[in-house]
Amino acid sequence: MTSCVRPGCAGRIMRTGYCDTCGHRHAEPRTEPPAGPPAGTAEEPPGPAAVHAVAGVGELDQHGLVVLPEVPVPDDVLVEDPRLLTGGRRCGADGCSMTIGVGYGGQPARATGRCPRCGTPYSLMPQLVTGEVVADHYKVLGCLAHGGLGWIHLAEDTRADGHRVVLKGQINVNDALARRTAVEERRSLTDLHHPDIVRIITYAEHRAPGRAAAGYLVMDYIGGRSLQQLFDADDVERIFHGRPRLDHVLTYGCKILGALQYMHERGLLYCDMKPSNVIHFGRAVKVIDLGAVRAAGDRTSAYVYTPGFAPPKDEIEQRGWHVDSDLYTVGMTLQALARGTEPARGLAPDSFRRIVARATHAEPRARFRSAAEMSRQLWEVLREFRSLQFGEQLPEASTRFRPSGARLDAGLGAIPALDHWTGRLGGRPPGLDVSPPAAAEVAGALPEPVPDPDDGAALLLDSFPPDAPDRVARQWPRESRLGTPETALWLCRAYLRKGERQAAQSWLAEAETQLGERAAAHDWRIAWHRGVLHLSKGEVDLAGARFDAVHQALPGEYVPKLALGYCAEHTDGTRPGRAMRYYEAVWRRDSAHTAAAFGLARGHLARGDRDAAVHVLDEVPATSRHHDAARVAAVRIRAGVLHGGPPTPAGLRDAARRLPELRLDGGAADGESRARLVAEVRDNALHSRPPQGWGPDFPAGDLLGPGDEDSLRTRLEHSFRQLAAQARTAGEHGRLLDLAHAVRPMTTF
Repeated sequence: MTSCVRPGCAGRIMRTGYCDTCGHRHAEPRTEPPAGPPAGTAEEPPGPAAVHAVAGVGELDQHGLVVLPEVPVPDDVLVEDPRLLTGGRRCGADGCSMTIGVGYGGQPARATGRCPRCGTPYSLMPQLVTGEVVADHYKVLGCLAHGGLGWIHLAEDTRADGHRVVLKGQINVNDALARRTAVEERRSLTDLHHPDIVRIITYAEHRAPGRAAAGYLVMDYIGGRSLQQLFDADDVERIFHGRPRLDHVLTYGCKILGALQYMHERGLLYCDMKPSNVIHFGRAVKVIDLGAVRAAGDRTSAYVYTPGFAPPKDEIEQRGWHVDSDLYTVGMTLQALARGTEPARGLAPDSFRRIVARATHAEPRARFRSAAEMSRQLWEVLREFRSLQFGEQLPEASTRFRPSGARLDAGLGAIPALDHWTGRLGGRPPGLDVSPPAAAEVAGALPEPVPDPDDGAALLLDSFPPDAPDRVARQWPRESRLGTPETALWLCRAYLRKGERQAAQSWLAEAETQLGERAAAHDWRIAWHRGVLHLSKGEVDLAGARFDAVHQALPGEYVPKLALGYCAEHTDGTRPGRAMRYYEAVWRRDSAHTAAAFGLARGHLARGDRDAAVHVLDEVPATSRHHDAARVAAVRIRAGVLHGGPPTPAGLRDAARRLPELRLDGGAADGESRARLVAEVRDNALHSRPPQGWGPDFPAGDLLGPGDEDSLRTRLEHSFRQLAAQARTAGEHGRLLDLAHAVRPMTTF
């Protein structure tokens, strides 16, 4: 670690690039590669390209999204030879559902002709030719592409010094459905003004000689590439300086969802999101092709969507199109884009897959409820990705859970109590305990959910003392404002804190009744409380399944990962890889979550890696309330017996260096705590001493002396006599004096 560059600060820069004392970010860019994967996984050593990727990962904008790469305006965007569209189109004349533009009876498809069913003439060719002037205003330059309902032309605004616009017409002017859709576009979309939605300028009527009148939407021309074109392009790695990353896809998703949220708030549904309907131009994006937009609640107009991106056809026919249907298409769009990204580290890819899985869930009730809700989870996973991939600390308070100060260190960061010595049977010290904390302790320490602000009792509940649930329970039948799911969940938690699990179980059942069976089955709050209840009873496997359901619903939140890390640590035993992935995802993102740091350290210790465990604990900042506990744990790890293995001379030297620097609990108790920690270090040094002695690397000094057996015995005897002075009972005092006598060096007379 290097010293902090901020004037007057004595802190050190952590591997994350932030000072452990003042929190200031180091001014110099990091040049080291990202931290490697957990031990036991294979990864090629990073070369120069990997170092460059870390040093130039792209800044975040004011909204916390990645600044996208520059996409230049393409030189040649026109279709040279517009041809018959494949797949045909619906006739639409007077409601005719016949498909036109396909071959029948072995005949080739025709671009013009008459509908085989109703006889109405049709043309699927562009209705405008290069050089034609539409509405005496827009000079056609050529065809750009074709949309779901019409050809798209590039034109020049003759009254605005060559400003380019897009004209969107109908493929078949005889299609009554397409005409009605165009009218709806004109009415509802010209009032949309959002930075990530293409601007509809006006609607122009045009009649060419010998042709029927036609209407055209006039839109801004966005000179860029669709995401489909961009990700399929041969030069995509040149534009992104390598393959696109997951944080690019997450940024696209947040921008798309921001545009859809804007539309949803205005009662409109987009219906046809896919990679080809989003343009990346410059460093920005625009949602284009608004031809499928419909009013929320419209069950009469025909649906326009793209199979493969939309929900199943049966679902659309049965329940119509809703906000969650739009979010389904966003999930499928992001999934398609993510296939072309470079591999990502840690848990972030799994968190992203869970977002897609929730957005595209077969049960609509299980999907995200709004674009804003889905966007928040994408935004959180973006932070998770950046922290794991590039070591960026991107702390952000949870919107779903209250903060918790528990460190869940399972005693690793605590000064040994006197029973560490008085309670043991043999003379040798016990090994370092690296087991996870007890399930009941974790159940009581996990953060609590933030009440749903839409629940009528949310504010009222904050006025009740959390340790007096009986009062609230008595008012439940008399106070109508309390008869809500949040009140029942509050009572569940309150009774659980009192250890009354049966009452907690009853109130959780009441919350499910309030929500309704179908809604409760997909409500993450029910799953969370069920998991905590299981954990309080020691049912870790059952708790893990419930917490996984919460993680599925809230893939970006850190609290479910913390709970899953504990459950995996408990069930996987000596194979801590799964638990470490969860803990790492929490810790690398925000060093305020020291429970994850201690969990990660235990995982390293389970593998026998003291150095990695101490490295994690050294990253706990001085501003943390658990800073001293982390330093105590580092001393104990360096000097402890781990899986039967003794400490090394280098480890004892590091412990001897760290111990005088510890800030313990102050006053007289400070001396008592320090004496117990010194006794533990001396105890381990004496009983782990090799038969041939510690050798020349032993840290000679006041703590351990020169390292010979007699000097170690003398110092440990002194420590035991100091501990005897701390005894609270005659039995403790006698036992500690017995230990002092037992280690006293042998003398001759």
